[in-house]
Amino acid sequence: PPSIPRRMTVPPPTGGSAGGPAGGSADAQSDGAPRPPVLVVDDNRDNTEIIARYLGVRGYPITVAHSGDEALALFEQVRPSLVLLDVMMPGRDGWEVCQLMKQHPVLGRRVRVIMVTALDAWDDKRHAIQTGADDYVTKPFELPDLAARVDRNAAMLRPDA
Repeated sequence: PPSIPRRMTVPPPTGGSAGGPAGGSADAQSDGAPRPPVLVVDDNRDNTEIIARYLGVRGYPITVAHSGDEALALFEQVRPSLVLLDVMMPGRDGWEVCQLMKQHPVLGRRVRVIMVTALDAWDDKRHAIQTGADDYVTKPFELPDLAARVDRNAAMLRPDA
């Protein structure tokens, strides 16, 4: 299969985009504030591509990882404000990755982690909170609902981040 770039910024749709050609970049919200960078982590490449494209056209700078180890390396490089993290991945699972991200001495305080998983039991949600996750989305999901969750978490980012 074709490889997906690690960093994917999708331009906004032409025509009705806010701000027009001179009105800012794809990384700006409708109020002019920049969108925070997002790291999307899932071993399923179809999932990462769909999420990256959907959030990318909404102005979020997107970086994609397909494993826990890749996610941790990119976390250090990209310093995302939001992480969408699958749980069930080979190697390091999402629980461990979330815990390591949240324990990071510099970045852990400022990142918000949204677990995106097919696990929907109450115990799984409790485990997500215990590992430091800030939010939880169950697969399958509707893309507008996921975008609303991302927007809500972006609004909760620490101002000193």
